Amino acid sequence: MDECAECGFGYVAGPEEIPPRLRGLAQRYTEALAGVPDIRRRPAPEVWSALEYTCHLRDVLRVQGERLDLALRTDAPQFAPMGRDELVVTAAYNRQDPAAVLAALGAAADVLATAFAALGPAELARTGLYPWPRPVARTMLWLGQHTVHEGEHHLMDVRRQQG
Repeated sequence: MDECAECGFGYVAGPEEIPPRLRGLAQRYTEALAGVPDIRRRPAPEVWSALEYTCHLRDVLRVQGERLDLALRTDAPQFAPMGRDELVVTAAYNRQDPAAVLAALGAAADVLATAFAALGPAELARTGLYPWPRPVARTMLWLGQHTVHEGEHHLMDVRRQQG
């Protein structure tokens, strides 16, 4: 995947771009949520609310950090699916406190950004079997780029709900 057809994100960012882009997510989501009239309202039954998208990104950042850690300790690990659709319900995303979600998103982004900033070429080239949309071997550089894409893509989803 070189570019997301929906949001236009290009997977060409170098490794030095990943940490600052991750660190900027919390502020950008805070600003975007401020413009959404009802952050818990789903615009359609199959479309998550702005808060649900924000909770999802927080959890993506955590899971990607776990995957990165596993790939640095294990040769070619197989990453478990995060259960994104199940988590919306089981973790009651829409009932969570927005301020706590944004704080946790910022903390998770900072931890992941720090981890990526410490990687050299050999670590960035390590692979793991990524489960979505179908299992495929991915480098840790791709994992970082994809995580930035998740942040950008879901920020677009949140902004679509602004008044």
